[in-house]
Amino acid sequence: MYTWQDITDPGTIDDLVADAHAAGHPDMNARLIHSWVAKGLLDQPRLRTLRRGSEQAEHSVSQRRLLLLLLDKRGQVSHLSALAQVPLAVWLWWDDYVPTRQAVRAWETWVGRGRRSKDVARDGAAGFLEQIGHQLATPTARARFVRIVSELGNGAPLTVRGRAELLDCVREVMEPDSVFAASGLVRALGPAQTPLTADIAVTRLEALSTALRRTLDRRVDGALLERARAAYRTSTAGYLAQRGDLAAGAGSLAGAFRERTLQDQFDQAGRELLLTLGLVLTHRPAGRRPS
Repeated sequence: MYTWQDITDPGTIDDLVADAHAAGHPDMNARLIHSWVAKGLLDQPRLRTLRRGSEQAEHSVSQRRLLLLLLDKRGQVSHLSALAQVPLAVWLWWDDYVPTRQAVRAWETWVGRGRRSKDVARDGAAGFLEQIGHQLATPTARARFVRIVSELGNGAPLTVRGRAELLDCVREVMEPDSVFAASGLVRALGPAQTPLTADIAVTRLEALSTALRRTLDRRVDGALLERARAAYRTSTAGYLAQRGDLAAGAGSLAGAFRERTLQDQFDQAGRELLLTLGLVLTHRPAGRRPS
């Protein structure tokens, strides 16, 4: 079986096509390679001057190996845009494999536009609801939460009135009246060191909205992404150092602090970078967060 270990030298686009075929992917061709480069799944080849002065474009060893990883993950995603999380995850965690110029294109591909960006916002809203929603929150409150958060994520500006409505819909799903109205208690999820309250949930949702809006406006460049990556690495290092203690005090959210697999890192790269980018843009500390 042809694997990444068989690749030891840079190669032309013909070599990449041959790599794919040798690994059992006969549908890969030069046109698809060019398309994947445009989407940031692969980086642009570098020109190399030959002996007689002619030039040849070659992809690095890392990019040839990345192609095999992408092909392996392709069958696990429903949309090609979701495959952009693979180079994003590699760029987030490891240096010298995926350049920032490629990460910018991959980021724009993952967020997408039109139906794709709406799906990203809706999936993010549903995922956050799963994390904070109380079991007795009504279906109406849940649907309202997903609708408002999805609209916010697709570029709707957050006014003072809009923030009040957002806080109200968060409280409806976190602190349903049937449980909390009479007691006057405030619900806090997770460990005591980093409690997740309704106010903090709104802060995170504001950050997500800001990051999505900036991306849809095409105002996320390499320098901004690198700031987000630095913040992500710092906050994640702190989180990993205390993950065990956080899980012990997380109560019903203990599962969110489980040790992540490599697959988890690929699956969550986009959402985690989106939150961190938003926190950088809103000048709020990333802090520790569940994986």
